[in-house]
Amino acid sequence: MHLFGLTGGIASGKSTVAGRFRGRGLPVIDADSLAREVVAPGTDGLRALVEAFGPGVLGPGGALDRAAVARIAFSDDAARRTLNAITHPLITRLSMERAAELARTGEPLACYEAALIVENGVADAFRPLVVVACPEDVQLARILGRDKASMEDALARVRAQKPLAEKVAVADFVVDTSGTLEEGARRADDALARVCAKVGVDSARYALRELR
Repeated sequence: MHLFGLTGGIASGKSTVAGRFRGRGLPVIDADSLAREVVAPGTDGLRALVEAFGPGVLGPGGALDRAAVARIAFSDDAARRTLNAITHPLITRLSMERAAELARTGEPLACYEAALIVENGVADAFRPLVVVACPEDVQLARILGRDKASMEDALARVRAQKPLAEKVAVADFVVDTSGTLEEGARRADDALARVCAKVGVDSARYALRELR
């Protein structure tokens, strides 16, 4: 089975593109979902976060307060590095387990969706790499509308990540989501068809027209 990467910046439309891929029948391993699993109550991941950041990262029921962790991580580079050092190895291990499960079922292709593929220096492990991109002002508008955040908070979130231009520079294929949802869907389909062509998987499996 071939596992390719899907990445982008916050509010770039990455999850929407991943949803389009799923709608085509392509399995998607979502690093954000795995990130929730590895810090669920009772896990070693949660215990490590509490040890690193204190009991203030727990909600009333004992589960991780992700908003509290985000506030810490987005405002402090050292805290963000600590968070990543705890969670990323756990996420990587679980993602490989999920990929192995898909391979055993005979899937020829799957997508690994993660925000930090480029930042973590693993882009070449997930080729061809699809990067979802849009202008920064579009990212900010989406964060303001979606999360009811302040402009200061929205800017901090965007600039805590590697600039999208740097991710685009190492992409094999780019999906521009700055237009309408329909345009984004067509561009996602085109990217998936190109991935199929590059790795030798029949695009008809995902109801895509053959590239000409």
